[in-house]
Formats: sequence, C-alpha cells, structure tokens
Amino acid sequence: MYRKKIEELKQWKKSKNRKPLIIRGARQVGKTWLMKEFGKKYYEKCAYINFDDNTRMKKLFEEDFDLERIIQGLKIESGVNIEAENTLIILDEIQEEPKAMKALKYFCENANEYHIISAGSLLGVAIHENSSFPVGKVEFLDLAPLSFLEFMEAIRRK
Repeated sequence: MYRKKIEELKQWKKSKNRKPLIIRGARQVGKTWLMKEFGKKYYEKCAYINFDDNTRMKKLFEEDFDLERIIQGLKIESGVNIEAENTLIILDEIQEEPKAMKALKYFCENANEYHIISAGSLLGVAIHENSSFPVGKVEFLDLAPLSFLEFMEAIRRK
C-alpha cells in the first residue's frame, strides 16, 4: 500500500533541523502502519515501542530525563541496538505516558541525532497538551484516512 505522507516523512528524515515527529490522527487511520512501513523501507533498523498498557515504559520515564538511560531502556524494550545514524525509534500511543512526550523536548535539545517518530490519537494528544507538552520542540504530521486516490491505488495493487 502507498500513502502520500511517506513523501513528507522522507523530507523529515533528510532535514538538518529535524525535531522529533508526532503523527496525529483519529483512531484506525494507519498511524502505526505508516511509521512501521517508513522504518522498514528507509532505515536499517527500527525500534518499535508501544506505550499502551506498558508499565515498563511508565517506570522508564518517571525517574528523570537522562537520555542515555532512556535510550538503554528503549534498546531493552524493543530488542534493537539503537544507533542514532541508522535507527528509527517509534514511540506508539505516546499519549499514554505524558512524561515520554515531555522527553521529546530533551531529545530535540540534547540528542537531535536520533530519529524519533511518535503517534497518538487526536483525543489522547489533545488531553495531555497542557501537561508539559514540548511546544516548539516537536514537529507534527496529521494523518487522515486513505484519500480516494490512495484507496484506488491500494485496490489496483491487489
């Protein structure tokens, strides 16, 4: 399947001023698929972490924002040896852990060599916007359901 938003993700990857990216969209529009597909096609490695009902990730982010410790925790959770130059870090359902969302600010300021994409439903991201949301330290990509042209392309490729 092809989504036009892949082109925007490719531009994000190349950007010299890249910030952590949050993909926003309603439930079931393909946020997780898009992130995983992008990681599979354009990176050597992809470290996928889902925050939904994940107590280990809650504990990882409740201590402090020591990025080396956080990266080690993400390596353990994902089973992927994360290297800044060739690994996409995917933080899915990030709205479940507001401190993880706040950590994106520190990645932007102190470790922007890491490629981090996160996703959350519009409702979940909106709920936590007032709780230390990293304003100005993240980029956004809004994802809608398949467009008519994307739908027709998906049918054609079957």
